[in-house]
Amino acid sequence: MKPEVDVLVVGAGIVGLAAAAALARRGRSVLVLERREAIARETTSRSSEVIHAGLYYPEGSLKALCCSEGRERLYARCEALRIPHRALGKIVVAAAEEEVPRLEALARQAERNGVPGLRWLGPGEVRAREPHVRAARAFLSPRTGIVDSHALALSYAAEGEAHGVEIALRRELVGLERAPGGYRAFAREPDGAAAVIVAGAVVNAAGLAADRVAALAGIDADAAGYRLHPCKGDYFSLAPGAPLRFAGLVYPLQGAAGLGIHVTLDLGGRVRLGPDAEYVPAPRYDVDPGKAARFAEAAGRYLPELRAEWLAPDSAGVRPKLAGPGVAFRDFVIAEEGARGLPGLVNLVGIESPGLTAAPAIAERVAALL
Repeated sequence: MKPEVDVLVVGAGIVGLAAAAALARRGRSVLVLERREAIARETTSRSSEVIHAGLYYPEGSLKALCCSEGRERLYARCEALRIPHRALGKIVVAAAEEEVPRLEALARQAERNGVPGLRWLGPGEVRAREPHVRAARAFLSPRTGIVDSHALALSYAAEGEAHGVEIALRRELVGLERAPGGYRAFAREPDGAAAVIVAGAVVNAAGLAADRVAALAGIDADAAGYRLHPCKGDYFSLAPGAPLRFAGLVYPLQGAAGLGIHVTLDLGGRVRLGPDAEYVPAPRYDVDPGKAARFAEAAGRYLPELRAEWLAPDSAGVRPKLAGPGVAFRDFVIAEEGARGLPGLVNLVGIESPGLTAAPAIAERVAALL
């Protein structure tokens, strides 16, 4: 059976779109299936839009390597295509003296990961940069930034389409099986009808549904270690009239399931605090206004002037985490499944933070595997 398309990419988030563009640049015919009504409507659209420098990940891990490589590719892309972004930097703070050893350990890990330009700041230097922040010690990561994630996703979609990529929206993958010449994929059309696509290879970039897509191909997600644990993070926005101003991002030391309640800015200057981390049975995107006091208390350790009444519910996102409650670290899965008898199937599972930053590097790895 001759494949209708060289590669079927499942999922039109930032990673799927970047992979599709990378494959198409190499002359492959590519079809992208997306179950939502538009591209980048799930994890991508609900991220912090931070370009991470690569501080937090174990040396040699895929998260560390792809974040470092992806960061530089992302900045280069934004500059070349005039995608809105700013390398405004962030400080990571030890709110009290007893946290300084952990901060020093984080800085050493960041240096092993090749994070450029780290600089230590004493309390006075912190106040000079961020007058409303109080810290026993901090370091500055100047290569951390922010990006318009929607413009970035559109740039990959446009690049892919210029090289022949087709993006099929409102089509959900419901079946996947080996076939002569590759794979037979079954999709549900917008009107409920069934469609069959024959592809030489398949890239599973389905984000929050990546474990289910792997299971459609016959992989036991639990036995393979591919089971995802949705982890919800809420954001609160700072009232425009609040007497707090920030030059860049401000992060406390890392929490159990996330990076703690930190200060982020968007390209319009809006200030958000978050996210927290709550494992949930299924994705949901409500934000409980009653959390404002908890957010203010958490961030108040380094923002003593913050008041809960200045915080309003903003947005929520859900991370496709491989690390469940109590598990310290799980790396990205970027796996060609030939060893499981599924040659040409590439699973991308657990692509949470720093997935946005890492997307250009993940895309190159996918293209190399196929």
